[in-house]
Amino acid sequence: MTRLMTYTAVIVLAATAALGLGNRGANSNANGEGTFASDGAFRDGLYLGQLAATSGRAMHPAIGRWSTEQDRAKFALGYSRGYERTSAVVATR
Repeated sequence: MTRLMTYTAVIVLAATAALGLGNRGANSNANGEGTFASDGAFRDGLYLGQLAATSGRAMHPAIGRWSTEQDRAKFALGYSRGYERTSAVVATR
């Protein structure tokens, strides 16, 4: 009986590990946006870029909202991605 429980536990642990390792790249896309998904500056830029494109405004990222150069770069990247994607969708309508 203990041998059966040991084998079952090993199989369950192996399956859990395999599923955990298999889903590692599932949240990231080809553009690497998944790596920035939890970054506030990138998400802020993405949202404001989408908002600007939907409103028909010119592309003008307000990078001064963020104090560090790294955050400014992430904001600008998110803004340009959001703006370009949304303006492409708006143009097809």
